[in-house]
Amino acid sequence: MDGIMKEIVIISGKGGTGKTSLAASFAVLADRPVIADCDVDAADLHLVLSPQVKERYAFRSGHEAVIRPEDCIDCGLCLDFCRFEAVKRIEEPSGRSMFAIDPISCEGCGVCVRFCPVEAIDFPERLCGEWMISETRCGPMVHARLDIAAENSGKLVSTVRREAGRIAEEENRSLILVDGPPGIGCPVIASLTGSTQVLAVTEPTVSGEHDLERVLSLTKHFRIPAAVCVNKWDLNPGMTERIEKRALGMGARIAGRVRYDRSVTRAQIEERAVVEADAPCVEDVRSVWDALIE
Repeated sequence: MDGIMKEIVIISGKGGTGKTSLAASFAVLADRPVIADCDVDAADLHLVLSPQVKERYAFRSGHEAVIRPEDCIDCGLCLDFCRFEAVKRIEEPSGRSMFAIDPISCEGCGVCVRFCPVEAIDFPERLCGEWMISETRCGPMVHARLDIAAENSGKLVSTVRREAGRIAEEENRSLILVDGPPGIGCPVIASLTGSTQVLAVTEPTVSGEHDLERVLSLTKHFRIPAAVCVNKWDLNPGMTERIEKRALGMGARIAGRVRYDRSVTRAQIEERAVVEADAPCVEDVRSVWDALIE
């Protein structure tokens, strides 16, 4: 793979396994990476890397219905046809009954727009959030923020990855480091498809084992090489060995283990990656990174 752009995606079967903490440390350890925070539903990599925003863009996806009160004839057909209870009847002080659409409840199906007899409902593109290009102490970073109750996070993830790839190509950088979302849903699929390698971070618990199996099934489906890291392994060594054995059986390789270390929390409070702090687990994190780039 020498001379070819690589894309390493860090994911987890569930939230809270330490995925973002490892991603931040890898960004520090890597050589001139482009960083992409694809956990757009709950982005937090910026809390550690402190990016300085250089460019900001609106993210629009889907549509939402908006009633024009001055043109509405109060027939109530929109209320009858809406199956998402997004249309609300409002009583004005004058006694007139009018209708409005709750943007959070609206699913953008367009039924009300289609059947309004006087075409008094607009159907503009929905503003769902924003994505940004920033500079960090580790290199350029593409990240995003999804609005409350906004959807299409998979499309926003694809936008973040596309821009990260463009920057890497323009600046001749050989590595894209992606902090992916947890789970196995659409945002995860959008994060890992076409990537070079996946690191699945888990923890030594029953739920950690179960969710890791689902993640590895996903990477196997897309034929992406997967490595596994058990974080806080020393809290349950027996479960750690069981998880690693199961991961090997599913075709993954073991990248390493990271011990439980309270210094991780202290480093986060100080807005630093754990490898930038004096912490016992730094050696473990470095070993995992070395195993990833072999």
